[in-house]
Amino acid sequence: MSAKLFILFFFCGYLLSCHPRDKGSSTWKLYRGNAQSNAYSALDQINAANVQQLRIAWEYHTRDSGISIQCNPIIVNGVMYVTSPALKLIALKAGSGEMLWTFDPFKGEKADGVNRGVAYWEDGSDQRILFSAGYKLYAVDARSGQVISNFGQSGTVDLREGLDRRPDEITVDATSPGIIFGDLLIMGSRVSEGEGAAPGYVRAYNVRSGKEAWVFHTIPRPGEYGYDGWEKDAWKNIGGANTWSGLSLDEDRGMVFFATGSCSPDFYGGDRKGQNLFANSVIALNAKDGKRIWHYQIIHHDLWDYDPPMPPNLVTLHQNGRRIDAVMEATKTGNIFVFDRETGKSLFEIKEQKVPQSDIKGEQSWPTQPFPVKPAPFVRQKYTDADISDISPEANAYIKDRLKNVRNEGIFTPSSDQGSIVFPGFRGGAEWNGGSFDIETGIIYINANEIPNISSLKKVDLTAGKGSGKSFFQVSCATCHGIDRMGQANFPSLVNIDKKMNQLQIMEQIRKGKGLMPAFSNLTDVQISAISAYLMDPGKEKEVKQTRQATQDPADIKYSYAHSGYGQFLDQEGYPAVKPPWGTLNAIDLNTGELLWKVPLGEYAALTKRGIPPTGTQNFGGTIVTAGGLIFVGASKDEKFRAFDKRTGKILWETRLPAGGYATPCTYEIAGKQYVVIAAGGGGKNDTKKGDSYVAFALP
Repeated sequence: MSAKLFILFFFCGYLLSCHPRDKGSSTWKLYRGNAQSNAYSALDQINAANVQQLRIAWEYHTRDSGISIQCNPIIVNGVMYVTSPALKLIALKAGSGEMLWTFDPFKGEKADGVNRGVAYWEDGSDQRILFSAGYKLYAVDARSGQVISNFGQSGTVDLREGLDRRPDEITVDATSPGIIFGDLLIMGSRVSEGEGAAPGYVRAYNVRSGKEAWVFHTIPRPGEYGYDGWEKDAWKNIGGANTWSGLSLDEDRGMVFFATGSCSPDFYGGDRKGQNLFANSVIALNAKDGKRIWHYQIIHHDLWDYDPPMPPNLVTLHQNGRRIDAVMEATKTGNIFVFDRETGKSLFEIKEQKVPQSDIKGEQSWPTQPFPVKPAPFVRQKYTDADISDISPEANAYIKDRLKNVRNEGIFTPSSDQGSIVFPGFRGGAEWNGGSFDIETGIIYINANEIPNISSLKKVDLTAGKGSGKSFFQVSCATCHGIDRMGQANFPSLVNIDKKMNQLQIMEQIRKGKGLMPAFSNLTDVQISAISAYLMDPGKEKEVKQTRQATQDPADIKYSYAHSGYGQFLDQEGYPAVKPPWGTLNAIDLNTGELLWKVPLGEYAALTKRGIPPTGTQNFGGTIVTAGGLIFVGASKDEKFRAFDKRTGKILWETRLPAGGYATPCTYEIAGKQYVVIAAGGGGKNDTKKGDSYVAFALP
């Protein structure tokens, strides 16, 4: 090789080493950074050596309120698109935070629910933002903020239509954005988790017209794959199996990937016997026509609300000298499943193992569940005596006393009359924020929760002439609002609800739903009236004198079960009833399946003052990983935003946000300057003070 040629090759190599390999990873044009859902950035201006110099570059206040902000912003042509707590769509100058326009889908009326992001599509000068609020999907001009009137019906599509149910009797919305493939917007939905829920079909809409292009039935119809695993015509009555967490796309292969939730109702499956395919599954479809390519069910006949919570990561790994395009799904149980992207074959051995069986009458729990041999679980999966909290002698004694009368047979112990330990809890393991994948190293970073629940099912008689307003409340409402009506997590107390609403208003809300509360189409007017009367005056509880027409045939159903709800197992001070850590950040090498490190994420200042090392807290909101050697994450209940060294898990920088950062951040470059932005909306399931801001950080 000549000297000149050598110099040319050297210079080209130098340029490649100085610039990101993947130009698409230098932008943040899609939800979670790219179509592979990897939350990775090739930017490195902010790095491990200078991250301590980060300062606030700008802050934007939405000046409205709602449940929380969970939005991961996208940036297109220097414009950032975000949503507010009240689900307004907002365009900002990405370099300054200056507001360009706002679109309010509710026109000033109160909005409920959350939105985690939006999708962008363009064809020349036709530039559109596709986003959902309530049960409507909107197409909005990206430059003006005006609704595009020739999309759907005057700019909107009703997501409740086309689901084999009466639209006015079901609850359907979409917390996560769809994904764009050509002229298609492919998306899932959030549906009710109780009786009468809508099915969670995955649908593709034409981006230009709003017309449905194809649909994949997650609860199979006659003649479709998987139908024979259900009782006859189950698709007519069973709901759920929905894709609420988002999707991933391999555009070159024309494949779309997603994970489905559990069937409804979540905790009692006596009326949905079998494995319940395609619930709790990772699924690959042909993005053009919605035809199934492969699937893998990661939970059979779910009784724990263990729906896979995140869009799959599309990753490229190296094993035994081979380069493999793969799909990774992390779960609430702390298991990680890794599949060949084209075939669905697992890259690591999976064993079907026997699990504890239900003792609830009418239930037929599945005898086994799949356990990957590798990677090892990134959270504990069994609550033992050694796991009882030791933050104080009083806590230890209190918890031991509470454990005397509950079932505790390890992971997948079903709910029982006396109560069963569910660990990991209903909130994970992994949660909706998913994992960030470093394309340079093959390492996935996942934040997780390790907080137990005690889950019970109480038999409730609903036969004609015996059911009462209280019994119908317990079956339909107690999972969220508690058996005692005291509320829990993100669900309000209904004690003294008569001081805020009259009986007709309560009936209307039960019938139609509102915000996170679904519509209860399975309840009759008589039953709804009975529930509302009970809530207005619990002391005057009376039996409901139902007619045979006003209830289900007593020959078919004589009783149901009330679930104890999502309340966590806590000690007498309100801290999790398990030895810390309660929230963690984890690094797993997907090439080898090895856990590289685990560190606490978040702390309680009161416990730190008592000399207890950082315990981690419950966390919601995701990580991003950068070529600068950093992991950025908010999520923790202490309302801090942190940067970790991605090699070691050491905290390199932290700052307190104006409210909890329960969202996935983003990073991008404008005019040669790198920014990191996170929504500080607070509230939500971490139940901290609410906020209304997006905060941008940059180097001085």
